[in-house]
Amino acid sequence: MSVITSASSKESSRALSLSTFAFVICFAVWTIFSIIGIQIREQLSLSETQFGLLVGMPILTGSLVRLVLGILTDRLGGRVVYTLTMLAAAAATFLLSWATTYPQMLVAALGVGLAGGSFAVGVAYVSRFFSAQKQGTALGIFGVGNVGAAVTKFVAPFVMIALGWQATAQIWAGVLVLTAILFWIFSKDDPTTADRRAGKIAQRSLKSEFEPLKKVQVWRFSAYYFFSFGAFVALALWLPHYLIGVYGFDVKTAGMVGAAYSIPASIFRAYGGVLSDRIGARAVMYMTLIISLVATAILSMPSGVSTPVFLVVIFTLGFFMSLGKAAVYKHIPTYYPQNVGSVGGLVGMIGGLGGFFLPLLFGWLKDETGVWSSCFMVLFVLIAGCLAWMHFSVRRMTRGTALQAA
Repeated sequence: MSVITSASSKESSRALSLSTFAFVICFAVWTIFSIIGIQIREQLSLSETQFGLLVGMPILTGSLVRLVLGILTDRLGGRVVYTLTMLAAAAATFLLSWATTYPQMLVAALGVGLAGGSFAVGVAYVSRFFSAQKQGTALGIFGVGNVGAAVTKFVAPFVMIALGWQATAQIWAGVLVLTAILFWIFSKDDPTTADRRAGKIAQRSLKSEFEPLKKVQVWRFSAYYFFSFGAFVALALWLPHYLIGVYGFDVKTAGMVGAAYSIPASIFRAYGGVLSDRIGARAVMYMTLIISLVATAILSMPSGVSTPVFLVVIFTLGFFMSLGKAAVYKHIPTYYPQNVGSVGGLVGMIGGLGGFFLPLLFGWLKDETGVWSSCFMVLFVLIAGCLAWMHFSVRRMTRGTALQAA
């Protein structure tokens, strides 16, 4: 059963609004290398693989810290953890502007990645303000913060061309500090944290936070998120580079198209949450995986497709990925209401790792094969595996239910 909060409608709306805005800024910082990485690549004469590693390094940190940050949020409350996470990421982003060598940039990029860990904090924080019937919608709206990737793609190219990549990093860091301050001033503790601090409920043991992670179901949800979120991040980072290499776009145009891809893939996550509340997360996941399988099959053609066809298919893929992201997180507070931080953190961590390993794999495959569409071939195989795992798991559960009823 789900946790029933004592938050008023006004408090819930404020928590959701503040958390979503903060996540937009965090996501903008988290994906900053998708733009400034292009200038850094030229400055340091990086190979495709080195570029992929640099772009993916923040994703690695943002993924690995999600489990820890999720558990800390369950235990300390989202208000304090969210604020400290933003301040730490801002400091790392500012220091990035002083890096001059590739190793220094890799180290700084690890710190920038803390911004991505904010997702696990926000999920655990927001879910405590809403009942089970509204959590899918609320978390879908919160997930719209992915649109921060589009903010970076729209704005960063112009700032970078005018002022350089170092100034761009400094400006993004300053905005994140301001966001952290505003969040701390206007946010409140979630009902569970407030009750715990008032002595109304006891602190749960650390061991109990990890218990659900033993279940295969949690890892299956993680696989779905590896695709729906990890591949989204990978494409958001890789798409400008892909458009320049395949279709000859300049950096401004590629950035704009990449942003246009990111916006619907982010905004429609809210619709995915609403849809999951209405027809069920399982139905939404089936629809997501099947359509995505067809889309990546088209994009995998080695000979390539025309620009209009590519844009239509990639936008379609982004739309259904956004529905899938929301569907995955609809499951978590429903099945694991007492462990949203740890389960959500693990699922987010695995999804984020997809955002790290996939761009690296994309770059390596391009270097080795010379085929740009090899990135979509990888996604096709990944989706097919998720769909098969889901289908056989659902059939097994359905058979078990039927036998119990007999």
